[in-house]
Amino acid sequence: MSVTDIRELSAVAAAAEIGAGSLSAGELFSAYRERAAADRVAGPDGLNCFTWVAAGAPLTDVSGPLAGVPLAVKDLFCTEGVPSQSGSRILEGYLPPYTASAVSRLTEAGAALLAKTNQDEFAMGSSNENSAFGPVRNPWDRERVPGGSSGGSAAAVAAGLAPWALGTDTGGSIRQPAALCGIVGLKPTYGAVSRYGMIAFASSLDQAGPLTRDVCDAALLLSHMVGRDARDATSLEFPYAIELPTAERLDGVRLGVPEELTGAGVEPGVLEAFHASIVRAQELGALVSEVRLPHAPHALSAYYVIAPAECSSNLARFDGVRYGMRAEGALELVDMYTRTRHDGFGAEVKRRIMLGTYALSSGYYDAYYGRAQRVRTKIAEDFRSVFGEVDFIVTPTAPTVAFGLGEKTGDPLAMYLNDYCTVPMSLAGIPAISIPCGLSGGLPVGLQIAGPAFCENRLLETAHALELALDFDGTPARV
Repeated sequence: MSVTDIRELSAVAAAAEIGAGSLSAGELFSAYRERAAADRVAGPDGLNCFTWVAAGAPLTDVSGPLAGVPLAVKDLFCTEGVPSQSGSRILEGYLPPYTASAVSRLTEAGAALLAKTNQDEFAMGSSNENSAFGPVRNPWDRERVPGGSSGGSAAAVAAGLAPWALGTDTGGSIRQPAALCGIVGLKPTYGAVSRYGMIAFASSLDQAGPLTRDVCDAALLLSHMVGRDARDATSLEFPYAIELPTAERLDGVRLGVPEELTGAGVEPGVLEAFHASIVRAQELGALVSEVRLPHAPHALSAYYVIAPAECSSNLARFDGVRYGMRAEGALELVDMYTRTRHDGFGAEVKRRIMLGTYALSSGYYDAYYGRAQRVRTKIAEDFRSVFGEVDFIVTPTAPTVAFGLGEKTGDPLAMYLNDYCTVPMSLAGIPAISIPCGLSGGLPVGLQIAGPAFCENRLLETAHALELALDFDGTPARV
């Protein structure tokens, strides 16, 4: 089997080939490591997907169910002895003494650590232009963004530099880059996957999940990530085993289309691809109806109070004392704190820390943070009410296709609007998946499907049936 043929295999197919003895885990790893290493050193000619690539064969037991299939991991997952920098200069070169639970569970199941992927600093961004290590480029058009903050993971999978990857989703940071890169991205139910070892942005929102080429790969990777972890008090026992989906029809599945997330602000080409997908779902037997999520328009405002407030608290630990960089020339302790944070944090991180600190300050806490939490409760109640009428909510994943590098960096509010369709699900803590559903102007469009908590198997079945029917065959030029 040629290197090109090897890299065209899905992760599920690659694991099966290794199990059958027709492909070795070493061959598979070498094929990906060579291309990932080449992109790592390509500079402006590459995609800049990676911050670290394995130097040689991994020390991994390939006898597990993941059979040595290489895994790319977002830079904010701590991995013992491997740089884990969360896209920030303040953690440049940091080598953790332990490994995140999500990563260790996957390597124990046989996955081979291939690379760490570039990201927006501390997962704060929608374009992957906020990384201290430079922007990631979209493999569909290198002058456009891949989405963020898991843009390195999404671009690597889309370009065939990794068979699958781990990302994190706080307000849409798995789903939105998946949509912009034309791949599958799944945000599980909050608490389904341990957050232990994930460098925190917003603790009540952060959740790990897979970025893959197809829905079956997402199911396989997720199946070895979920479950209770004694080291994470927010993690939950998953109520059933995740299975590979097989559905080809949607007979009787009730899909709700919320007008609040499918109207103004969504590009015409994105809406056209979305509505064509709804028609295809009806042809598969789905029952489609309009639903209301009356508080969804307030989700973005609530999110950009809650998330910065939690980031203000979480990032207070980066002060130059315990780990990470320490600014030189400080005269006393407060001066060292100030210089370290000034030099170590990027502009977007500083902006969100300032917003969050203000929202939590005396006299403003209830007016901002408290009110935002009440809106969050209303949004969750809206979803619970709607899921009494329908099985799933369907929306575009992102209101636009991939936009140009630098196009929105000068307008933070325009950048934040990229999360408009994904933030409500994050605030409610419910699972949602993005699958590619077509092209607009030659660039991929994502379809988002969301369901009630712990419906992952049914969600994957629905996504699988639609994936087969939509038959998205757009593929960027392989690197």
